Amino acid sequence: MMDSAARSAVSRARPFLLWLLAVALALGGLALYQRMVLDAELQRQSATLHRLASQQADQHDAHMTALSAIAVAGEGQRFDLFLEVAATIMRFYQRIDAIQLVPLAQTREIIGTEPLDPQLAEAIRAAARASDGHIALLPDPALADHYRMVKRSPNTDAALYALTLRVNAEKLLSDAGPFWSRPGVTMRLSLPDGEILSGPEALPASARYSKALGSASQPLLLETGMRIGLPDLFPPMRVLALLVAVTLLFIAGLAIMRQRARTRDALQQVRLSAIEARLTHASRINALGEMASGMAHELTQPLTAILAQAQAGRRLLEQKDTDAVASVLDDTVKQARRASDILERFRNWSRPQQALVAGFDLRNAVANVRALLAQASAAEGIELDIRLPADPVRVAADPVEMEQVVFNLMRNAIEALEGMKPPRRIVVELKRGDGAVTLDISDNGPGLSPAVRDRLFTPFTTTRPEGTGLGLALSQRLVERAHGEISLKDGGLGTTFRIVLPPADEMPGEKE
Repeated sequence: MMDSAARSAVSRARPFLLWLLAVALALGGLALYQRMVLDAELQRQSATLHRLASQQADQHDAHMTALSAIAVAGEGQRFDLFLEVAATIMRFYQRIDAIQLVPLAQTREIIGTEPLDPQLAEAIRAAARASDGHIALLPDPALADHYRMVKRSPNTDAALYALTLRVNAEKLLSDAGPFWSRPGVTMRLSLPDGEILSGPEALPASARYSKALGSASQPLLLETGMRIGLPDLFPPMRVLALLVAVTLLFIAGLAIMRQRARTRDALQQVRLSAIEARLTHASRINALGEMASGMAHELTQPLTAILAQAQAGRRLLEQKDTDAVASVLDDTVKQARRASDILERFRNWSRPQQALVAGFDLRNAVANVRALLAQASAAEGIELDIRLPADPVRVAADPVEMEQVVFNLMRNAIEALEGMKPPRRIVVELKRGDGAVTLDISDNGPGLSPAVRDRLFTPFTTTRPEGTGLGLALSQRLVERAHGEISLKDGGLGTTFRIVLPPADEMPGEKE
C-alpha cells in the first residue's frame, strides 16, 4: 500500500517537477542572454570610447609639431607668437591646460602659459635630453589626473628646448556619452608604466575591457568595467513574461504529449490486433508444407486412374468396343471430379477466412507500410514521399490485405531502384474524388519492358532472378476481392501502379 501511494504521489508531482525544471532552464538561459547583451554593450561602448580618445590623443601630436616649429622660427626673438598660439590651443582644447617651452640651458628663461616648478622643469629637461626623437610621457607631480608630453625642439640632437604640454586625463574621456554615467559602469586611464591617471584603483570583475590607445605617442591604457548583479541578469518584467510563456508552453506541450500517448496506445492496440490476425494466417500457411505431401498422395490416385482409363479407352476404340468405352469415360469423369474436389478443399483451407469487412482508413495501411520499409529505403538512399490527405479515407476492405498490397508494390519499387544513380524516389499519393479512392505508387526507376507489361499480373512473371512472380498476381486478387482495380499507368518515367477502390459508403449492397 505504501509503495503504491508513493508511486502515485511521485506520478502526480512529476508534471510540477518538470515545470520547475523548465523554469530553471529558461531563467538560466535568460541570465546567460542578459550577460551576453550587457557584455556586448560594454565592449561596443568601450570600443567607441577608445576610438574617440585615440583620435583626441593624436591631435596632441599635431599641436606639439606646430608649437615646435613656431619656437624654432622665433629663436632669438620674442615668443609672442608662441604664447598666442598656445593660448588659442588651450582655449579650444580645454583638456590641454598648460604649455611651456623649457630651454635646455638653465640660464635661459622658461616660456609658457604658467610658471613651472624648478624640479619639474629639470625632469622635463632630462626627458628631452634622453629622447631619441619620440615624445616622452611623464606624470605631473602636482596634479594626479594629469600627464605631461615632452618633445625636444628642434627634434634633433642639437635641440635647444624641451616643449611640454600638460593634459587633463579626465577631460580626455569627457565625451564618453551617457552610458558611462550608469551605476556600476567605470573606466580608467593609465600611463604605459601602470600609473593610474584617472579612474578607480579596482574595476568590477563581472565584465572587463582593456586596450591601449591607438596613438603612437600616447599609448595610454584604457580599461573599463561593468558590475552585473541579479537585477541586471533577471529584469523583473522579462522574468514575469518568461514565466508566463514557459507555463503556457509547458501546458500546451503536456497536453500534446498526453494526446500522443493516447494515440500511441490506440495504434499499438490496433497493430497488436493486426499482428495476431497475420500470425493466425501464417500458422495456416506454414502447414502447407505438411499438407503438400498429403495432397500429392491424394491427387496421385485419381490422376493415375484417369491415365489408366484413358489408355484402356484407347484400346477399346481400336477394338471398336463402344459400349465398354462409355463405361471407361464415366469412370474417367468420376476420377477427374474427385481430383477437383481435392483441390477445392485445399484451396478453401489455405485461403484466409473472409470476415465481414467494415470501413477502415486506408491512410493507416500506407503509414504502417512506410514504417516497415523506412529502414530499407533509408539504407538504399531512397526518398519516400508519402502524400496523404488530412481527412480519413475510408474503404471497405480487409486492412491486412490492403496493407499486403501496398507492401508488395512499395517493396517492388525499392527493388527496382536498387543500383540506380541518385536521386531515387518513391511517391505514394492517396486521393479521393469522383466516387472512388485512388492510390498511386510511383518510382523513378528504369520502368518495365513491353514484354513484361503484357503479362504483368500473370503468376510467376518476374524480372528478378530471385523473385517468385506471385506478388502482383496476389495483389490483383486481393484488390479485386475488395471490388477494386489495380493497373499499370502508362506515360512518364519509371513505373506507376494505380489502385482504385470504392469508398466505404459506396460498396455494393451498402445502399438501399
